Amino acid sequence: MDSQTRSDFVNAYTKVLTTAWNDEAFAARLESDPKAAVREFGLEVADSAELHLVRNVPVGQDEPDMDKQVQWWEAGEQTGHYELHIPHAPELDMTELTENDLEAVSAGYCCCCPCCCS
Repeated sequence: MDSQTRSDFVNAYTKVLTTAWNDEAFAARLESDPKAAVREFGLEVADSAELHLVRNVPVGQDEPDMDKQVQWWEAGEQTGHYELHIPHAPELDMTELTENDLEAVSAGYCCCCPCCCS
């Protein structure tokens, strides 16, 4: 997979994950018709291919391993048997963030249009 194709895949896969974590309707579509759901984000899967969602990610591996996911996707392109890992949504404890933590996250950004910030 060339660097542009990899970048396109990573962007689309990331959007699938974040949408599945935040949108119950999309998560339901992903379960019922995974090929159609991933196509919404530009991941093309042939009608004749199989797309298997892996939800039972082993403990300690909740973070998606992007290199492995890219390899599984490439293998799917060759075999017609795709494997797409959907780890559990990360849990954020916003109650423990301090004002300094929030400033560190937003450092360098302003609240107005991106053209005036760098």
